[in-house]
Amino acid sequence: MRTAAAVVLTVVLWASAFVAIRDVGHTLSPAPMALARLAVAAVALSVLVAFRHRRSRIVLPQRKSLLLISVYAVLWLAGYTVALNAAERHVDAGTAALLVNIAPLLVAVAAGKLLGEGYSRPLLIGSVVAMGGVAVIAAGADSQRDWLGVVLCVLAALLYAAGVLVQKLTLRSVDGLTAIWLGCVIATVSLLPWAPQLIGELRAAPAGAVLGVVYLGLFPTAIGFTAWAYALRRMDAGRLSATTYAVPAVSVLLSWVVLAEVPTIYGLLGGVICLAGVAISRRRTVSHSVR
Repeated sequence: MRTAAAVVLTVVLWASAFVAIRDVGHTLSPAPMALARLAVAAVALSVLVAFRHRRSRIVLPQRKSLLLISVYAVLWLAGYTVALNAAERHVDAGTAALLVNIAPLLVAVAAGKLLGEGYSRPLLIGSVVAMGGVAVIAAGADSQRDWLGVVLCVLAALLYAAGVLVQKLTLRSVDGLTAIWLGCVIATVSLLPWAPQLIGELRAAPAGAVLGVVYLGLFPTAIGFTAWAYALRRMDAGRLSATTYAVPAVSVLLSWVVLAEVPTIYGLLGGVICLAGVAISRRRTVSHSVR
């Protein structure tokens, strides 16, 4: 029951992140916004970890685990966040969510190779269908800026998938809270070169944008990623990733209500095709597995 609740919480908070990024992105640049978001999360999680260990000493993970945390911190928490922030300057929140949602397929494909799970026929067919959906969304891009947004969303999906796989390995030896706390701290440090730019942009930013960044740091990042880590430690990576297929639908709804943004016909059609491919890929089969 707790795992299911963590999954639902993650889906809702991550869906809201696409909308908040789209809104704040008009004020803050991609890397500075990522730095502010992760810094807020790092501070919040540091307070939580300190409270949790108020009567005991904080024991850091071993060197190998720290290396794995550093890898997914840079790839996922920092790299993915910057790529997504940049992408949403060129495409609406709903379209971005639809495109990034190819990440679960990438996780499944990588898990088939790296974890020896093989590739079932539904996975192969679903992958082709989902990639066709991406092509349809790209076909609707009517300018160079739109194309750039599509490319950045796909890059974000690649970084997301890589981060999930590395984090899954990390959680075999590190608890979820410690893993996401150290990940946010390391990701924040990796983005410090953009601190001067962030300071300058925050001085001119309206209160709404500042509150938006604080929201991104506290809810989709600190709470959302902690809930995700909790569930990931208790579920198969591919199965858990499949639950994020609900993120685009929630994001499109929130984007319409909050920002009055509706994806183009190409975006909606391509998104439906992507999700159809994902649904096909998740069908179970007992035979025809290619290794």
